[in-house]
Amino acid sequence: METIFISCIALVFYTYFGYGLVVWLLVRMRERRKTQFDERFTPDVTLIIPAYNERSILVDKVANSLAQDYPKDRLHILVVTEGSTDGSAEFLRANYAGLIDVMGGTERYGKVAAMNRAMDRVKTSIVIFTDANTQLNLKAVSHLVRHFYDPTVGAVAGEKRIATQQSESAAGSGEGLYWKYESFLKRLDSDLKTIVGAAGELFAVRTALYEHTETDTILDDFIISLRIAGKGYRVAYEPDAYALEAPSFSIKDEQKRKVRIAAGGFQSIARLTYLLNPFRYGLLTFEYISHRVMRWAVAPFCLPLIFLANGWLAGKALSHPTPAGTVWIGLLIGQCLFYGAAAIGYWLENKQMRWKLFFVPFYFTFMNVCAIAGLVRYLRGKQSGAWEKVRRADSVPINV
Repeated sequence: METIFISCIALVFYTYFGYGLVVWLLVRMRERRKTQFDERFTPDVTLIIPAYNERSILVDKVANSLAQDYPKDRLHILVVTEGSTDGSAEFLRANYAGLIDVMGGTERYGKVAAMNRAMDRVKTSIVIFTDANTQLNLKAVSHLVRHFYDPTVGAVAGEKRIATQQSESAAGSGEGLYWKYESFLKRLDSDLKTIVGAAGELFAVRTALYEHTETDTILDDFIISLRIAGKGYRVAYEPDAYALEAPSFSIKDEQKRKVRIAAGGFQSIARLTYLLNPFRYGLLTFEYISHRVMRWAVAPFCLPLIFLANGWLAGKALSHPTPAGTVWIGLLIGQCLFYGAAAIGYWLENKQMRWKLFFVPFYFTFMNVCAIAGLVRYLRGKQSGAWEKVRRADSVPINV
């Protein structure tokens, strides 16, 4: 039991803190990568916006896209409204004729199918994907595109940012903190070799490297970018190109999203097993396992083992008191307090009584419970490629 406890503690620590420290040290020991840019490099680019029943926000999205600080004659905007029943396609064609292209369709096949269809129409060498419910900073396109001046770069990931307010819910606060830490790790991954997984809110790829993705894929951004990395290309990271979106409307909406992402994580692991070969992929395998596989498939399952092993050791210490046994009892009390704080945070959130003091233990526990639920969902085959809209907070301004 001591071995189980210590081993699981080590795995969880490495997943959330140790990996970042190791990569930071490796980056410090290496010569810093120097990115070469040429401001004259402004190739034709297609900005693809998949949108399912998003008419209410498409006006802001299209305006934001048209306002991008990039040569107007070289930026082509394509909105894919496949399966929408809210008149999105008709509205866009009537109001933005000559400014953007629109792909409609009456059948709802899912986001990935829409992306595949859109790519069949693309004639530019670079394509950028962005979600309809986000706002991009005005230099996002130019900052992404400049990386492709380097022929070793096959894709570029922008940064996802969560719009937060002082009075925001624990879900949004936790989500924002999580993405800040993720952004820090992505910077390190990019400096070491390549990032392992782009955020679907904003990422760019070389058109020639795009592979039609299985239409039931949940994490299309992750699969697409990792397959490009598997071909030997770098997936660069550009924090100065960011997509800003509101946090989830409620913890139930965030739970729905997180469970779906976790199910997609296990689906991705099954489809990218070849990347687990360190003899072929080297640092990519190290980054992929440490940053993604362990986050989805190892750490969440260590946490209950840690608690159970600690409970057994504390029980043994109570029945056979020893000076060392008090350590096990103290650790168990600490765990109970931590999960108790998480439970209080969950209860307060449901009551809309929002105390940020509890959001760290709450969100940490919440993410890992969702990961376990995601495995159950994946094993039951409940996932599909059809878009599952999650409500977002509508009181948070996301103008850039």
